[in-house]
Amino acid sequence: MTATTATRDGRPLKQVHLAAHFPGVNNTTVWSDPASGSQIDFASFVHLARTAERGKFDFFFLAEGLRLREHRGKIFDLDVVGRPDSMTVLAALAAVTERIGLAATVNTTFNEPYALARLFATLDHLSDGRAAWNAVTSPDAFTGENFRRGGFLDRDLRYDRAEEFMLTARELWDSWDADAVVADPASGRFVEDGAIRAFEHRTDAFSIAGRFNVPRSPQRYPVQIQAGDSDGGRELAAKLADVIFSRHSGYDDGRAFYADVKRRLPAHGRRPADLKIIPATTAVVGDTAADAQEKAADIRLQQVSPQGAIAFLEQVWGRDLSGYDPDGPLPDVDPDVSGSEGLTRGRVRHEKDPLAVATARRTMAEEKGLSIRQLIIEVTTRSAFVGTPRQIAETIDRFVQDDAADGYILVPHITPHGLDEFVDRVVPELQERGVFRTDYAGTTLRDHLGLHAPADRADA
Repeated sequence: MTATTATRDGRPLKQVHLAAHFPGVNNTTVWSDPASGSQIDFASFVHLARTAERGKFDFFFLAEGLRLREHRGKIFDLDVVGRPDSMTVLAALAAVTERIGLAATVNTTFNEPYALARLFATLDHLSDGRAAWNAVTSPDAFTGENFRRGGFLDRDLRYDRAEEFMLTARELWDSWDADAVVADPASGRFVEDGAIRAFEHRTDAFSIAGRFNVPRSPQRYPVQIQAGDSDGGRELAAKLADVIFSRHSGYDDGRAFYADVKRRLPAHGRRPADLKIIPATTAVVGDTAADAQEKAADIRLQQVSPQGAIAFLEQVWGRDLSGYDPDGPLPDVDPDVSGSEGLTRGRVRHEKDPLAVATARRTMAEEKGLSIRQLIIEVTTRSAFVGTPRQIAETIDRFVQDDAADGYILVPHITPHGLDEFVDRVVPELQERGVFRTDYAGTTLRDHLGLHAPADRADA
């Protein structure tokens, strides 16, 4: 377990939770770097997962890409290298890792409870209790055309479906008693009545019945991760999640998000320790503070190419801006509100009001004297830990002790070696501070996260 009795300034030290995100295809990966390798070669997955395990990380995390993104009718170049299925990759990684948790993002909008419950129960067995499910929702009709009749689920219904989906999966996982497996299947004996209960779930969302065909898995339920940031997403996490994957990795916004989500837990009969808040972040390690800052600036410049800067701006402006100089000023025309929704498809949109966003970005560009590319670098930069190994460890420790987070999911900018330096140089500093394990104390992901096993059905 991750609990500790160590204290600092008279208060118990919280232990830092760390996870690794395989970057895959996104605008943060620097594919032009000579050190960059394949994001579909299994060796890349193996290296990053084993590096995280060597660093005693809690889990290795894969995102989900269900459709090739398009911008102005063309496929994003980063997507053409492929988006492999996460569950398949993690099943293979279970054979070449020993302790690190294995987390997959799987959408509740475009899947069904029985099939998903089988996949995660199987992964939990194959990995001896290391599976985790990051449940996400989607109102995206473009992506939904691959899956659903009509193409999408109304935005207002997606969290209702997600909650029922997660509870239905638990019904299936709970339908096997812990001792339901016959000791000698060759004897021909029938399983005792009630040991494998029939399920029947009849609602507008799901109408299923039968018997689940995978025995109870080591963790009973996989660790439940929730990634929603809306009010509905926060409430669902407070009710059902073990981990919330947040975008709020800064100090002030992290503390505000942390306090908001944790305060929701008592209404669902839960304690603050029952839900870990682990935002995504990046880390840039340097020999000196100045060296680290220089490296970080160079990485951001590579992450936002001139063409990429124009594409990002077009997503807000809703019109063709290819005639503008990415190193010049912002367009002198207003956004085309009617075109902004359909210009980029297959990407989550966080900007709901293009005119308001454009006004704010004009103001920022004018006040700071930023070109289009400089502005996009400014507004798309994720909160990062930048500095020497000791400085980064001190900052992570301070953020966690001050309840800005319970830990962090590291998103490297290089595949597959982007985590090496953090594990080799920052992790020892965290261990020296007494806030990170030197070895795994348990075998399951719930052990790593310090989470209690779900109460047995008879005890619930």
